[in-house]
Amino acid sequence: MATKSSIGIDVKPPEKPCEDDKCAWHGRLPVRGRVFEGVVRSTKPRNTAIVGWDYHRFITKYERYERKKSRVTAYNPPCMHAKEGDNVVIAECRPLSKTKTFVVVQRKGAEAETVKARKGKKRS
Repeated sequence: MATKSSIGIDVKPPEKPCEDDKCAWHGRLPVRGRVFEGVVRSTKPRNTAIVGWDYHRFITKYERYERKKSRVTAYNPPCMHAKEGDNVVIAECRPLSKTKTFVVVQRKGAEAETVKARKGKKRS
């Protein structure tokens, strides 16, 4: 199958092709709705990437911020092949399983050693 020139989002298409029907670039899976950027935390489930990102939320009562994080399961097509620690862009699509409603549409490469440094860092 040929790569689509655009999927409606301003992201680069993958270099290698795949024959996956659930791929946003080479298959028939349309993307719509929300688009997120995050770091792949795990790729243990088959064809799945667990993507997470950190953010701050303001608490008005205490006038301070709290650290929060979100995790989303996304379909990882063979042409993307995102690994743990990669920065990725995920887009919303139709439900692919009970928890998967996102698909990886761009792989931006490895995150700069911050994930590994954060895991090995001890708090005083």
